[in-house]
Amino acid sequence: MITTDEIERRVEKADAEKSARRTAAAREVGELARRRIALAEELAEVERKLGTVLAAAADVISIDELTEFTDVPAADLTRWLAAGKPRARRGRPPGTRRPKPGTQPETSPAPAPVVPRPGPPTAGIQPSAVHGQPS
Repeated sequence: MITTDEIERRVEKADAEKSARRTAAAREVGELARRRIALAEELAEVERKLGTVLAAAADVISIDELTEFTDVPAADLTRWLAAGKPRARRGRPPGTRRPKPGTQPETSPAPAPVVPRPGPPTAGIQPSAVHGQPS
């Protein structure tokens, strides 16, 4: 029969092999992911530059002409051109929004000052009688 020490050694050996493979896989995935991020950032910068160049040249050359001269699909050129243009603001300017129906506006009017109601003088009347409670 196998000893407890031998079992422990075999388990550790199997775990070490598995751990080495896990480490290698994690390392490779991490490196590839970092490389992908760098390439995506570089690609985004190239596309921004393409858009800027296309927008600057729009008055002298059309997308169709560029497609003819460069063999770059018009859809790509149009997408890059749109990405290079500044985006239009959407919605209303700040401070001009209307409140949604059923909601209170952000600022509420100041409460009206308390004005005493005219009536007979209350001198000599118990406070409990003023509120309609028997004394």
